[in-house]
Amino acid sequence: MELKDAIQQKIDNLNKPKGSLGRLEELAMQVCLIQQTLIPALKHPCHLLLGGDHGIEREGVSVSPREVTWQQMINFTHGGGGCNMFCRQHGFDLRIVDVGVDYDLSGVAGIVNRKIARGTQNFLHEPAMTEAQYNEALNVGAQLVDDCVAEGCNVICIGEMGIGNTSPSSIWMHLYGNIPLEDCIGAGSGLNSAGVQHKYKVLRQAVDNYLALPAPQPSPLRYFGGFEMITAIGAMLRAAEQHLVILVDGFIMTACALGAVQLNAEVKKNMIFTHCGDECGHRRMLDLLGARPLLNLGLRLGEGTGALCAYPLIDSAVRMMNEMNNFDDAKITKYF
Repeated sequence: MELKDAIQQKIDNLNKPKGSLGRLEELAMQVCLIQQTLIPALKHPCHLLLGGDHGIEREGVSVSPREVTWQQMINFTHGGGGCNMFCRQHGFDLRIVDVGVDYDLSGVAGIVNRKIARGTQNFLHEPAMTEAQYNEALNVGAQLVDDCVAEGCNVICIGEMGIGNTSPSSIWMHLYGNIPLEDCIGAGSGLNSAGVQHKYKVLRQAVDNYLALPAPQPSPLRYFGGFEMITAIGAMLRAAEQHLVILVDGFIMTACALGAVQLNAEVKKNMIFTHCGDECGHRRMLDLLGARPLLNLGLRLGEGTGALCAYPLIDSAVRMMNEMNNFDDAKITKYF
């Protein structure tokens, strides 16, 4: 019997009406297929919180100044962020990683130093990163996942901290999804309508400059991405290779998921899309990926908070597979 058929048979024989646990049954199927087992388990969940600054921030595309990135990174080490709270609540091992913050955090206890550079270049005028930096970021992401796997992890959650990172996310959505750029741009951390219009003009010019480059152009991932975003993509790719469950957070991480799928479409099988955020365009980007998010709570914080909030649902799906009786063992007549 094919594994998928065996999983479905086990789900259908649990002592409940067929299909009555809805999305939990779908989640159980997905986790079982990822782990290639009828007895799934979630072990040593890890949350990677990746920090990096963006050259495009210099163009006034975000209401928050770039120093907020390093200030929040330090705040996370004190346990004071949203992601800290949810990691504690759900038993995640939190790893705060500097891959490109424009500040010296090397002496801050609790921050893993994997800095590639102090922020990317301004993609309005030039590629955000070199080919060597792009490859380094992918490799850092893979190494971070390997470190988690070595400690027994089989479920990974990824969050980001980087002022300005909705800008590359919007451009990836525009270019990979063939969606009008104006439909991909939102308020980010709180721009007003005039700020959104300014952001659109800057990003429109940046895209036009990119498209005018002679062939072969750098990939949109390298040209526009942030170090924390490419590191996330590298982490997603390695997590899929290692048969990990990947929890995908909000707008930024969904953009990274979209980027990862450009490099390897198979990675999507490992992804659980945890929520639809409040950032303009997130729903359309989820639609691009054919993803059905678990939650819709109006979230737009980032940091991986939405994914962490959704984790108990995945846990419930796994418990259903392992702890719920079947009709035979419960001595209940199968009534469908």
